[in-house]
Amino acid sequence: MVKTINDSKMSILIKNILLDDNRTDILIKGNRIATIAKNILQQADQIIDGTNKAVFPGLVNGHTHAAMTFFRGYGDDLPLEEWLNTKIWPNEKNLTDEIVYWGTKLACLEMIKTGTTTFNDMYFRFKEAARATDEMGIRGVFPQLMFDNLDPERGKIIQSQINYKDFESGYSKRIQFAIAPHAIYTVSGNSYKWAMDFATEHNIIVHTHLSETQTEYQNSIKNFGLSPIRYLNKLGVLKPNLVIAHCLWLDDDEIKMLADNDVKVVHNPNSNLKLASGHRFLYNEMQQKGICIGLGTDGCSSSNNLDMIEAMKMMSLLQKGWRLDPTALPAAEAIKVATQNGARILNINAGKIEEGRLADMFMVNTNTPAFTPLNNNTASNLVYAANGSHVDTVICDGKIIMKNRKIDGEEEIIKKANELVSKLIKH
Repeated sequence: MVKTINDSKMSILIKNILLDDNRTDILIKGNRIATIAKNILQQADQIIDGTNKAVFPGLVNGHTHAAMTFFRGYGDDLPLEEWLNTKIWPNEKNLTDEIVYWGTKLACLEMIKTGTTTFNDMYFRFKEAARATDEMGIRGVFPQLMFDNLDPERGKIIQSQINYKDFESGYSKRIQFAIAPHAIYTVSGNSYKWAMDFATEHNIIVHTHLSETQTEYQNSIKNFGLSPIRYLNKLGVLKPNLVIAHCLWLDDDEIKMLADNDVKVVHNPNSNLKLASGHRFLYNEMQQKGICIGLGTDGCSSSNNLDMIEAMKMMSLLQKGWRLDPTALPAAEAIKVATQNGARILNINAGKIEEGRLADMFMVNTNTPAFTPLNNNTASNLVYAANGSHVDTVICDGKIIMKNRKIDGEEEIIKKANELVSKLIKH
C-alpha cells in the first residue's frame, strides 16, 4: 500500500510556485485549496519549496483499461478486430482478482508518475481495481462491465446479477462507480437501455465505446440499419450521463444529436492512431456545439503508455495536421481538455487550481531543458516540449502521493507485475 506523506487533516503550503506563469503561494487545508496568494504567512504541517517548479491541475484520464498494463507490448501492430479476437479476448479468460489488482496498481503507479490524479476505467473485476486505486491514493471511476454478445436473454441474466450495494461500501470518497456496456457489437440494445435506466436511477455515468472504427460504423448500418450514434439515439440512450470513448466516425447531424442530449465524448488520439481507427477527430465541430470533450489514453495494450502529457501533445498536433491549421487546439486549450473538461465529465470538483476546489495537482521541475528558458509559456512547454518524466510531485485529495518522483511501494508493484504476467498471457 502506498503511504501518503500527510493525512487528510494536515495542511500543505507550497511556496513560490509558478502558476499560470506567475509566482504565488498555495495553501491546502484538508483536501481543498484554501488560499492562493503571494507571501502566505500562515503555518502549515508540510512546506514545499516551489522555486524551481510549476504547478498544473491534476490530469484526468477520461478512458482507459487500467489492468491492461499487463498487455503492454503484446499483440502490437494489428487491426482492432483481429487484435481483440486473436490476442486480447482469448487471454482475458485467464484474468484473476490478483492480476487485476496488481495490474491496476501498476497503472496507478504510471499515472501518478505522469501527473494523472483521476481516471475513468473500464475493465473486469472492478472491485479489485477500485481497491488497488484506493490504496494508491488517486481517484477512479469503476464500472460494472457488460457483455451479452448481442443476446438479450443473456443480458437479462447479467442484469439480474448487478446489485448497486456492491458499489457502496468499503471505499473512500475518491472512488466512484459506473456501468459500462462495452460496445454496440458486443452488447444488445436491451442491455444498453437497461444500463441507462440503472445509471439514471443511481446517478452514475454510463461509459461505452462508440464509432471507433470504420468497420464498426459500416457494420452498424448493416446490422441495425443505422449508424452507431443514430442507433443509440433510437434506443433512447443518448443522455447527459453517457460518456462515449472515441467517436471518430460521425456526421453533422450526429454531432447535433450528441450536443442536444449533452453527451460527453473522450478523445483517445494515441490509440486511434496505433490501431489505425482514424485521425479526423472532429474537435472543433463538437466543441463549437457545446459538447464537453475529454482526453484519454485508452489501455496500455493499444496506446502502450498512460502518459496524458504525451496524449495532450498528440491531440493538439493531430488537429493541426489534418486541418492544415497551426492555430488549431493550442496548448492551453489542450490542458483544459485534459483537466477541467475531464473533471466535469466525471462530476468531480477539480480540474482547476482555484480556492475551494479539491486539491488535485502536479508539479513539474522547470530546472530542465524542456522548460528552459522560463519564457512565460509554461503551458506550451508542458504540452509540446515535456513528457510525463518531468513530473516531480503529485498531490491528490490534499495528500502528497509522490515527491521527488518517489512513490512508496513502487519496487514491489513492478516485481509483482513481472511475476504475474505469465499467468495471464498464454499464447
